[in-house]
Amino acid sequence: MRDHHDTDPAAPVGLDDRSFVLLGATHRVPPAAAGLHVVATPIGHLEDVSLRALTTLAGADLIACEDTRVTRKLLGRYAITRPLTPYHEHNAAEARPRLLARLHDGAAVALVSDAGTPLVSDPGFRLVRAAREAGISVTAVPGPSAVLAALAIAGLPTDRFFFEGFLPVRSAARQARIAEIAAIPATLVLFETGPRVAAALADLAAGLGAREAAVCRELTKLHEEVRRGDLAALADAYAADDAERRGEFV
Repeated sequence: MRDHHDTDPAAPVGLDDRSFVLLGATHRVPPAAAGLHVVATPIGHLEDVSLRALTTLAGADLIACEDTRVTRKLLGRYAITRPLTPYHEHNAAEARPRLLARLHDGAAVALVSDAGTPLVSDPGFRLVRAAREAGISVTAVPGPSAVLAALAIAGLPTDRFFFEGFLPVRSAARQARIAEIAAIPATLVLFETGPRVAAALADLAAGLGAREAAVCRELTKLHEEVRRGDLAALADAYAADDAERRGEFV
């Protein structure tokens, strides 16, 4: 579903508004190079954006994003006024050919997710794959990642890690998947939502035993919290009536 602010990727874009504002100063930027730019954006704290990301977003012909409302908050913080178009799992099949057509015409398209590095638990890889197969330049603008941020502060081994993403919603399927990943000799990194975190921890404790773990909540945000312990203790903590289960979890 598109809101009335979304931009048709076939529409012409202005050439005189390629700028961003940082610390009260306006910075004019040149048009971004033709091709697809995969741009990492903050996972919470808006000051975690890189100068290169700001330059790329301000210089792009079009910004493809999961939710235009979320991306508009970031762009507003830095007074970037480039056109936006939605690209997410529900419209990707329809939107991807239009984006590829713009890329074939020589446009600079920036791809962003709602938070962090695109393609991590979102459908962007299909656009990247299609662009590469078409001979279109694809450039990474690296930056924030909830996976790496959690690993950096969890106090768990970082020499090897396996990113699982979200476990299945239903308990039986979740338990089956936990059994499959139990033998992986690495730190396991998972995403979870607040309403499911207690149940997921209980299933992890049952499937992995007294494994050391950390729960990182609301990384980089005002109420950032890291709780460490074995899985059973963490499951009990988040099952308690007074447990804080609001926010995003790694």
